Amino acid sequence: MKKKIYLFCSQGMSTSMLAKRMQDVADSHSMPVEVAAYSHGLLNQIIEEKKPDVILLGPQVKYLYEDTVANFGFYGAPILMISPEDYGIMDGEKVLKQAIIALKKKKAQA
Repeated sequence: MKKKIYLFCSQGMSTSMLAKRMQDVADSHSMPVEVAAYSHGLLNQIIEEKKPDVILLGPQVKYLYEDTVANFGFYGAPILMISPEDYGIMDGEKVLKQAIIALKKKKAQA
């Protein structure tokens, strides 16, 4: 079963480029993940409907972090901020690694 790693930012434009790079890295390593990007306006709807395994927030929406944790932390999905540096250079590999590490930590705690 594919793990769902979803990114959220203000419009979803540049984040979709990062999501594509992450998906390309995952595909090149035959990793069973689905990476997608959405506008933060769809955050509640996407989380409730699609139940992502990892939630990543872009630097532009860091103000949403605490509310997202408060509202969706009970789902058990790791909620992470994408660093401005990794986001700025579109380092899909590094951001994907962070998401995978968060998934492994969650699994170890279960």
